[in-house]
Amino acid sequence: MRKAREVLVIGGNRYFGKRLIGRLVAAGDRVTVLNRGSSPPPPGVLHLVADRDDERALREAVGTRVFDVVLDQVCYTPRQAAIARRVLAGRTGRYVMTSTVEVYEHEDSELLVPEGAVDPHTVAVDLELPWTDPEFLDTHYGEGKRQAEAVFTADPALPYVSVRVAHVLGGDDDFTGRLQHYADRIRTGAPIAVAPVTHPATYIHVEEIADFLFWAAGEDFTGPVNAASDGLLTLDDLCTAVAAQLPEGRPVFGVTGSAEVSPFAFRRRYGMDNSRAARLGFAFGDVRQWLPRAVAETLGKDD
Repeated sequence: MRKAREVLVIGGNRYFGKRLIGRLVAAGDRVTVLNRGSSPPPPGVLHLVADRDDERALREAVGTRVFDVVLDQVCYTPRQAAIARRVLAGRTGRYVMTSTVEVYEHEDSELLVPEGAVDPHTVAVDLELPWTDPEFLDTHYGEGKRQAEAVFTADPALPYVSVRVAHVLGGDDDFTGRLQHYADRIRTGAPIAVAPVTHPATYIHVEEIADFLFWAAGEDFTGPVNAASDGLLTLDDLCTAVAAQLPEGRPVFGVTGSAEVSPFAFRRRYGMDNSRAARLGFAFGDVRQWLPRAVAETLGKDD
């Protein structure tokens, strides 16, 4: 049996974060969850309350604790990364940040995009941007993640991984409303707003990304790694899967020149290449195999 680890999870109160915590606890790890106190962690988990944006509060909450692994689920800005690095560098054997496919938002490639397309060593960091402005942060989500990765990467003493997560689907607790958007329109016949041309993308099931993060916590590789199921899905694929749960409706597409289009109606091509993770030993599922289950889970109340 492997030795129980001291694991700190920053955030992780919902969706795949809570599934990750469940896997850590089931494996016998001693888990500490740090958040602002918005919701309690599951039984058997130590709870620390602090605002991660407040360096003094974070330092006081963590105290003298040392961790084998830190899993940072809610790092969105380089300022947050810089605070976490100052507080936790030298006190953890491994730092795993949940990043995003949106770091590739400026890519437009027919080929699946590898990690090297965005090298955090070359990303400029600007701590003076208005990262605390919710509107700015919302419109600079990918940039915030890129710069956060760059801050962690700049410290060679911190064994660091950034998990670039594909678009996540599945679960009856999907809070994004993206599949519900399609269900509402398919049920009523309302048009689904799309650009003149939409492109396929990579996705991952909510259980699979929890599995991936748990696996990544126990490995020893560093640097960026893409996490996406095998295969691509088009918008037609998604709508067909949703319509299968709503036999009384059918998708109707409305082409628009507006910047506002439906979720997953991508104007650019940037599916992720998952071959690095596969070479390191993680076996991904096939997106087309789990898609019907994912839609049924999320829209179960609409059956």
